Order: sequence, then C-alpha cells, then structure tokens
Amino acid sequence: MNLNKIQFLGLEPEFTDFKKSAVTILPFPYEGGVSYGRGTKRAPRAVLKASQYLELYDEIYNGEFYSMGISTVKQPKISGSPEKMIKKIYGLTSDLIKKNKFVCVIGGDHSISSGFFRALNDYKGVKSVIQFDAHTDLRDSYEGSKLSHACVMARIREITKNTLHIGIRSMCTQEAERIKTENIKIITMHDLRSKHIQLESFLKSLPDPVFITFDVDVLDWSVVCSTGTPEPGGLLWHETLSMLEKIFFMKNVTGIDIVELSGRKNDLNSPFAVAKLLYKMITLKAVSFLKQGKALPQTPSGPIF
Repeated sequence: MNLNKIQFLGLEPEFTDFKKSAVTILPFPYEGGVSYGRGTKRAPRAVLKASQYLELYDEIYNGEFYSMGISTVKQPKISGSPEKMIKKIYGLTSDLIKKNKFVCVIGGDHSISSGFFRALNDYKGVKSVIQFDAHTDLRDSYEGSKLSHACVMARIREITKNTLHIGIRSMCTQEAERIKTENIKIITMHDLRSKHIQLESFLKSLPDPVFITFDVDVLDWSVVCSTGTPEPGGLLWHETLSMLEKIFFMKNVTGIDIVELSGRKNDLNSPFAVAKLLYKMITLKAVSFLKQGKALPQTPSGPIF
C-alpha cells in the first residue's frame, strides 16, 4: 500500500507502518457533487498539513493515543463521472476494511459518503449512520443529479433506514415531508438549543455497528468557517465533543468520514480544527476500546479494532 508523503500528525515511521497500524486515513479530494462554494478537493491536503502542528497528548483522556498506529495512504487521482467516483471510493475503502483497518476518510464533498458506507455495510455489516450536518441531504435528486452532496443521505437510506441526523438547521419542503412520512430521527439545532434533548435515547434505538459522517458545516463559524454551504448558528466545539463521546462510548463506531471543508489559502484555522476533530475521534475510538478492558499496545503490533 502506497503511503502519503504527508502523514497525519507527522508521526514517526514506527507509528505509520501500514501493516501494523490499526487506523488508516484515506484522503479523497473530490468536489464533483458541490452546488455552491468550491475548494473541497484541496481540503485533505490542508488537513494533513495542519495536523503536523497538533499536540499529541490529549488533556481530557490523559494520554497519547496514536500508539496503535495511524497510517495515511496516498491520495487517489479522481476523474470521470460521479458514478465512477462512487465506484472508486467503494473499492479503496473496501480494500482497507478487508485489511481490518479502522478507516477514516477526509473529503471531499459529502457525495463520497454513500460509496464508503456501502463498503462498510458489505464488509463490516454496519447497520446505522449518524450524520452531523446543517442540512438533511435527503433530496432524491438535486440539479439533475442523484449523486449530488444534497442527496447523500437519500442514497444511504436506500441501504439502511437506521439513520440519525444531528445539528440540522436547513431543509426544503420535500425533505421535511419525507422526515414526517418516514419518521426519520432528527435533532435540529433548535431542538438542541431550546429543549432538553436526551441523545442517549436516540442512540439506544440504533443497531450496531455505526458509521459517523461528519459534514463540517454542522459547526459554528467560530470553529470552521471555510465550507461550501455555510449556515449560521452551528455546534460549538465542546458540545460537539460531548456528543461524540456519548456516541463512541455507547455505540460500536466502525468508520468515520469528515467532509465539506473548503481548502482556502487565507484560512489556516478551519483545517487545523478539522485535523484536531479527526484526532479526537480517533482518540475516542481508542478510549472506547480501553473501556472494554482491553489494552492498547505501546508500539504497533497490528490492527486491534
């Protein structure tokens, strides 16, 4: 497996050996499904570069959790139709999943997620999807395409009806009607701000394993401002981490992606925040493993998840 020249976190080769690493990061620079602002094809590289400046010690969980190994594979070249893109990400993620890796994809626009989830469903039996997003992405078609980023959850719900959508604050009438008709589980930002939401009750209804797809436009602009379809009034940093902690500790999270960051020369903060978010989620996966009474190795000795 060809490794990326830029390794996530800038780890020493001992901790980026592909054969021994438990976690593998796939940068996937696709933006063929966007409808407004562009720049998602530059996002993976921006996140990897920003990650070189992260501190490796986690002040909440009191440790450095990269010891299980985190390898970053080479960024693929992507060309052709959206259908070919879906086929490519399905193939790449399938290969990694079959090698027993905990796969993390850095997008790229949100249209990539349905191909990744199909691979998780086929090879890991992943049953549920938790979407962090400002938008529901439940349109059947948008601007003539069923593979637009605005349709990704409609495509995923063709595979599973077990979905939870968190942070929603923008939808069209057709999406609202679909939510009511299909009784889709939604936690809007209005719900989070004005009601006492028990995330745990939503999580109990989702069967394991779980895939998390994280669209960065769910976040407040004070956390991430460079995204293609921005919406005001998003999640703040600590409340996001609090929800993610509950998810990782209650569910068996088997894969994650982070999408819709726009790589922009005048914004170093947003890719840094995304890099830190990704490392936090990898840390949460490791800590959830420890909570099962299992020990992480001090040096990589092969996949453990």
